[in-house]
Amino acid sequence: MRILFLIPYPSGKAPSQRFRFEQYLHFLTEKGWSYKLAPFLSDDTWAILYKPGHTLAKVLGILAGFVRRFFLLFTVPSYDYVFIHREASPIGPPVFEWIIAKVLGKKIIYDFDDAIWMKDPAGEQTFISGLKWQQKVGQICRWAYKVSCGNSYLRDYALQFNPNSLINPTTLDTEHLHNRIRDQYTPERPIIGWTGTHTTLRHLDLVWPVLERLEREGYDFEFRVISNQPSNYKGLKSLTYTPWRKDTEIADLSQFHLGLMPLVDDPWARGKCAFKALQYMSLGMPALVSPVGMNTEVVQEGANGFVCDTPEQWYTALRQLLVSQDLRATQGAAARRTIVERYSVLSNKENFLALFS
Repeated sequence: MRILFLIPYPSGKAPSQRFRFEQYLHFLTEKGWSYKLAPFLSDDTWAILYKPGHTLAKVLGILAGFVRRFFLLFTVPSYDYVFIHREASPIGPPVFEWIIAKVLGKKIIYDFDDAIWMKDPAGEQTFISGLKWQQKVGQICRWAYKVSCGNSYLRDYALQFNPNSLINPTTLDTEHLHNRIRDQYTPERPIIGWTGTHTTLRHLDLVWPVLERLEREGYDFEFRVISNQPSNYKGLKSLTYTPWRKDTEIADLSQFHLGLMPLVDDPWARGKCAFKALQYMSLGMPALVSPVGMNTEVVQEGANGFVCDTPEQWYTALRQLLVSQDLRATQGAAARRTIVERYSVLSNKENFLALFS
């Protein structure tokens, strides 16, 4: 069997690719299947894509991506399946998807892990973002052989267009990557942690007042933010910042004692696949989450973390975990079991491979 992966970004660069399918590729080889990864963006264009300036280089890089896609079409007939992650091209209508499905008659496995049929309310308004074609998601779902969705909210959307839509959760490699377990009994100041990109910093507005209250009442903790940009919030003395780096990501996250995933309840957030919570929990720490999207499927209230809907619930949960190492250890162990049993690469292996059948 031969599989072509049409992907937006160079291999190994983007979390959505790393945790949706790249960590399964060796299983394809083990089965004797061959595959090719075909990113739209080159390494050089990816390196400048989110940096200010470089407008001409970005435009040329995107044009080069279209040229590569055009010539790639001549090789598509030699593949059994075409796996498309998010979209074949970042802008414009789904021309390549239509040709692959309708002209070349190939089986498309269409994969997405966000509510990409709508605009991210926190997304930056750029010239390129204005050329996005969100309405193509439904069309691609309709043309696909199968649709691989990160959670039930996304699956329910896809089912409007394709009955062969299924849940393929975002998973973690608990054997080789997310394999450090937080020791909750080390005698050190507790670290409450959050990680995410600068576009998701807005969700922290839900917890800043709670953290300030805990600080005023004398609870000793550090609130550490790991991101590509620091928060500009000034009201919390315990706030620290660690720049996100791929090569130190797991080591940095494993410094947390507990992790937060507040989410503003809007249609875009409901499509989130609880990735922050999955990462915290895989490293043996409780996750505190808003009851939005997939969060309530992953976190069981009081067992492997807390589901917090009001400031008082955030305050109570944080206070309990700050003062009790035993509670952090018990919930952290349960959190780790949840990931290993339900959201690990090994637990989802057969589900992923079944896409190509």
